[in-house]
Amino acid sequence: MHTRRIGDVEVSAVGLGAMPMSIEGRPDTARSLATLHAALDAGVTLIDTADAYHMGADEVGHNETLVAKALASHDRGGDVLVATKGGHLRPGDGSWTLDGSPAHLRSACEASLRRLGVEAIGLYQFHRPDPRVPYAESVGALRELLDEGKIRMAGISNADPDQIRQADEILGGRLVSVQNQFSPVFRSSEPELRLCDELGVAFLPWGPFGGISRAGELATAHAPFGRIAQAHGVSAHQVCLAWMLAKSPVVVPIPGASRPESIRDSVRAADLVLTPEEIAELDAA
Repeated sequence: MHTRRIGDVEVSAVGLGAMPMSIEGRPDTARSLATLHAALDAGVTLIDTADAYHMGADEVGHNETLVAKALASHDRGGDVLVATKGGHLRPGDGSWTLDGSPAHLRSACEASLRRLGVEAIGLYQFHRPDPRVPYAESVGALRELLDEGKIRMAGISNADPDQIRQADEILGGRLVSVQNQFSPVFRSSEPELRLCDELGVAFLPWGPFGGISRAGELATAHAPFGRIAQAHGVSAHQVCLAWMLAKSPVVVPIPGASRPESIRDSVRAADLVLTPEEIAELDAA
């Protein structure tokens, strides 16, 4: 497995987004654990989760608990950087709400620490800006958690360029990651990706295949991805991830998976080399 860096930590070039294993349509626990173990067997050392990845209001942190169980039951579990997030909530009616208050982020972090069973969270990210709370206050809470040693690294998610610069300043140059939506169908985060490249901050594209509902349509909805995949004898998903990896050395995709075969396919993208002409075609697709 090729590697990249998040802060001072070396991680697999392709990570795993664990959300599909805890939200609507999720598989049973056995298949989820098999998927997580397949990722570890394939060399994945970055797993993305969040306290809001659950369905019912009475199961907050379902995904974090699942990830912790998988890591504890695998001999490579100690090699993994777990990236979790706080600031998003799911009341249990299918909706997503926000709470970026420092008090909430602190309590959310404490709860995540307990569920993950660690003394410090490897990477803690502010999940999404809350318009009711000044951004500086939310990021300031991360700075305090960082200074107290409750988190080892701090990142932000769903941020624009101004917020990235502001967060890095508030954190004293210690911002290590930006997790934004980015895919063939959703490319409006290009400015954030370029800024991360300039700052040397890891850029973690979420929903790289266009979201759970669209993942299976990648090859048909974006013909060049399917055509180039056929030429290489690989899946369109591998081509998509290889295209992202070619954009900048700071890019670390976190494709979601809920089946062992899905993550096994995704990690092979790290070995796929696209030609400059193919990359240009995909950029224009």
